[in-house]
Amino acid sequence: MIPVTSFAGKTVAVFGLGGSGLASCHALKAGGAEVVAGDDSADNVAKAAQAGFITADLRNVSWTNFSALILTPGAPLTHPAPHWSVLMARQAGIEVVGDIELFCRERRRHAPEAPFVAITGTNGKSTTTALIAHLMQVAGYDTQMGGNIGTAILSLEPPRMGRVHVVEMSSYQIDLAPSLDPSVGILLNVSEDHIDRHGTLENYAAVKARLVAGVQPQGTSIVGVDDGWCRNIADRLDQAGKRVVRISVKNPLPDGIYVERETIVQASGGARREIAKLGGIGSLRGMHNAQNAACAAACALATGIGTETLQSGLRSFPGLAHRMEQVGRRGNVLFVNDSKGTNADAAAHALSSFGDIFWIAGGKPKLGGITSLTEYFPRIRKAYLIGEAAQEFAGTLGTRVPHEISQTLDVAVASAARDAEASGLADPVVLLSPACASFDQYRNFEIRGTAFRDLVTAMPGVKPVV
Repeated sequence: MIPVTSFAGKTVAVFGLGGSGLASCHALKAGGAEVVAGDDSADNVAKAAQAGFITADLRNVSWTNFSALILTPGAPLTHPAPHWSVLMARQAGIEVVGDIELFCRERRRHAPEAPFVAITGTNGKSTTTALIAHLMQVAGYDTQMGGNIGTAILSLEPPRMGRVHVVEMSSYQIDLAPSLDPSVGILLNVSEDHIDRHGTLENYAAVKARLVAGVQPQGTSIVGVDDGWCRNIADRLDQAGKRVVRISVKNPLPDGIYVERETIVQASGGARREIAKLGGIGSLRGMHNAQNAACAAACALATGIGTETLQSGLRSFPGLAHRMEQVGRRGNVLFVNDSKGTNADAAAHALSSFGDIFWIAGGKPKLGGITSLTEYFPRIRKAYLIGEAAQEFAGTLGTRVPHEISQTLDVAVASAARDAEASGLADPVVLLSPACASFDQYRNFEIRGTAFRDLVTAMPGVKPVV
């Protein structure tokens, strides 16, 4: 845990008592603050009270003694309207911040030179965060990974030299961290997302840009420049005098890092050198993962990691569970769990990464279905449709893709495995990438992915991928 000493002797309101909120309460108390905690969930309030915190309905207390409101990222700061607790804080004239901001203040107070890597982007944040943490561990760092990827940042060990914090951040978390100042900041990409919480795409992009704009004076801003929003952000950072490393997987760059024929290349002043190869690394398959790997490579170089360690770390990266996870092989059939592919855009990454696919798709459908995936249909040898979306997806596939309505995951896995083995293809892939939410049959995508993994590994003759 990281004790938050910046509010020692003061009283702080905390709204939102999920994982990060409760961690904030513990960290503030450990640092000498008094906490008054609230939540709209009676269960969360009860857990906080059980943990020994003062709890209250923050609508009905005096805010005059509060020094700050620590807000959960799940509560809106601006759009579609500020949360009622934000309005009360503003009326009382106190600041509204989140747990990332508390971490930044503690780092500045106690270990301002300790390495701190912050990662954001519309897509690829979690994989890039996990990959960088893995590279840091391979390089011998005491590595702390958290933030939006799972572990609340204040539940990690405190910053110090020799210890690196690798932290994934959503736009909601950045919004609540006004003094965010990583030593390395990474912005992967920007595409339309979370407009309901930021009002416009311009506002959303501006929030994302703050992560790389706030990098410390001697630090490094790493920006993927394959979309217009990020290209403009990189140019503005340049003009502001920041050290910027541009990343592309679409075009060679005169200065920056790019991917060409499965090779990560560093260019400077027209000179180029190959720094790592991605060919044959199953956990980093596909163009989206090439971008993740290139950004991670730029981070490794910025923190002094050599190319041999970088290559070793890339090759040994196991990947994230439920994201293009290679579950096993039976004969020449590869089984891939991409349960995190909960919409068409996410499924497109998986479909673009393989040639002969026996595709398991379906679940609770999202707006637009799979109509945007038609360019990948020639890669699909057969589809196995499950859940509420089965009939809708069958209609979209029509006569272009052979398919069957399997309804349930167990039937789909058995049928896909049978057909892949009988296909005679050199490298058939049974791919679970549902392009749907899981909620019609599973509580979340993790449980759905685990069910797929269990079904595959229970089949006779399945061997782990090495």
